[in-house]
Amino acid sequence: MWSQLTPGQVYLLETLGVDPDDTTGARPAPRSQDARWAVNLAAARQFHAREGHLRPARKHVELVDGEEVKLGAFLDNARRRAAKLSLERRAELNVLGMRW
Repeated sequence: MWSQLTPGQVYLLETLGVDPDDTTGARPAPRSQDARWAVNLAAARQFHAREGHLRPARKHVELVDGEEVKLGAFLDNARRRAAKLSLERRAELNVLGMRW
């Protein structure tokens, strides 16, 4: 991206102290769908182990390995998209007592 800038833009960024190799503000690579599922499932398992059920509030956020996971929204969305979930994923949630 730096190579696409005009010389004037490069000069202005350099005077501001922006380094083309500076990745501190870079976003991490997006997770794959399977990786997102794994994180959400880990949050569901953690919540179920602690609370004994899988009925968090829609706005509930579960902390998993220092990362905030919007568990309530995930489960609500899973219910709405139940017909599109694979049998394996449905079974993983059923083990935790998922209410469809």
